[in-house]
Amino acid sequence: MRIYYIIAVIVLIIDQLWKSAIVKWMEIGQTIPLWEGVFHITSLRNKGAAFGILQGQRWFFIIVTLIVVLGIIYYLQTEGRNNRRISFALSLLLGGALGNFFDRLIRGEVVDSLDFRLIDYPIFNLADVFIVSGVALMILDMWLETRTGQQKQENEKV
Repeated sequence: MRIYYIIAVIVLIIDQLWKSAIVKWMEIGQTIPLWEGVFHITSLRNKGAAFGILQGQRWFFIIVTLIVVLGIIYYLQTEGRNNRRISFALSLLLGGALGNFFDRLIRGEVVDSLDFRLIDYPIFNLADVFIVSGVALMILDMWLETRTGQQKQENEKV
């Protein structure tokens, strides 16, 4: 079980090191094209949530994130014990949630920098990538479990 908390801490450290580098070496609004017109590193700050909603609601997000983190830890301790895929997904969610939590707590805003320009998509950060990856793994797990359950039912009919 401890390995999943270690993974969450590694995710948190990677996220915070990246954001610290962005804050230290880039001006807000500065952009560095890695692949012109496709992917840039752009230094931005977000005082809200995804897509810039609920701007300036720092304490709301801090409280909500604390509740979510406690829920993730509870779920990891209960359901996660029986499923490695879910445990790994939860560790990604936990690390990502803590990454954005510490931004809001310490900086008062979230540092965003990943800028995909090929599609019109908001600039985001590594914590967001880990959160979305964790959710995607949980959806995959649910799909695989549903599929396995359907196969068992079909086998029982035969």
